[in-house]
Amino acid sequence: MTQETAIKTVTVDLGDRTYPILIRRNLLETTGALIAAQVPGSRVVIITDETVADLHLGTLQTSLRAAAIEYDTLTVPAGEKTKRFEIFERLVDDILALRLERGDAVLALGGGVVGDLSGFVSGVVRRGMKFIQVPTTLLSQVDSSVGGKTGINSRHGKNLIGVFHQPSLVVADTAILDTLSDREFRAGYAEVAKYGLINDAPFFTWLEDNHSAIFAGGEERDEAVAHSCRAKAAVVAADEREAGQRALLNLGHTFGHALEGAVAYDSARLVHGEGVSIGMVMAFEFSARLNLCAPEDAVRVENHLKTVGLPTRISQIPGQLPPLETFMDLIAQDKKVSRGQLTFILARGIGQSFQEKAVDPAPLRDFLEEQLAQ
Repeated sequence: MTQETAIKTVTVDLGDRTYPILIRRNLLETTGALIAAQVPGSRVVIITDETVADLHLGTLQTSLRAAAIEYDTLTVPAGEKTKRFEIFERLVDDILALRLERGDAVLALGGGVVGDLSGFVSGVVRRGMKFIQVPTTLLSQVDSSVGGKTGINSRHGKNLIGVFHQPSLVVADTAILDTLSDREFRAGYAEVAKYGLINDAPFFTWLEDNHSAIFAGGEERDEAVAHSCRAKAAVVAADEREAGQRALLNLGHTFGHALEGAVAYDSARLVHGEGVSIGMVMAFEFSARLNLCAPEDAVRVENHLKTVGLPTRISQIPGQLPPLETFMDLIAQDKKVSRGQLTFILARGIGQSFQEKAVDPAPLRDFLEEQLAQ
């Protein structure tokens, strides 16, 4: 694929807050011009992490200078543990010290951690600055950069503190994904597969047939990113603040977030997409346990995720895990809990996910105990 290939544009339709997601290889080199067109007249503060800065910050800064955009840069440590109050407070204070105004923009250059943190910062400084996402991982390009959910973690659980704050622009350069480790790319792929499992069985079948080309970086990769973004954009437009169907995007996440919390967000042991992969298999197996879907569906989900190299079992997480009660406590802190009742995204089959409220904790406890014993 060459640089001249047309940009794929996905529109997130939110009335006067509508914004585009631009997708193509080698877009980072022209990001300055894209910002000047979409968010004219803004100063920019780039928030990135140390790893991404070494790889991509220079290219972004060159594009901003070429577009005559004034910018400053703030750098944070890489990793999930960066999503905490101390880093959040420092960034807020640094941006205020730079005297940026409400009409200026925070630009997140990085993966989901940088995007979630930067979005929260931009949502509260001066009661809301403009926000631009330049996601650098597959996971962030297809999921966390789209839809305006921002936040940081608490000792009580993941993403429990934050705001809904939509970006003004998302620039997804799929060539950047060539620099990811195999592990990071696979982790992002879990979120791609999720869109098929939620409500698009033909897309899941397409992934089963085309996953090798997606990993190789061909046109199928751009299409997988665009298809995923279209799916999420439709859900966000219909349910921006997760009052109903947007909760379906959390398929696998209740179990996955509990697993991340159980390892204290240690990315050496488990990264988010790996937790989601294991969590999606668990969600389908729990659904089968409740006679909601056929056991063959759970097997098919696990087989595909195994094929691309993702973990599918708790036993694949290195190191010792906490006892069952810790997992139950972490699940009880999930954002979807309502009036103390457990809520899960379950499935009647591939492409047939639904929200189940008031899940009985007794069969859940038995299921988790068996999973932990495997």
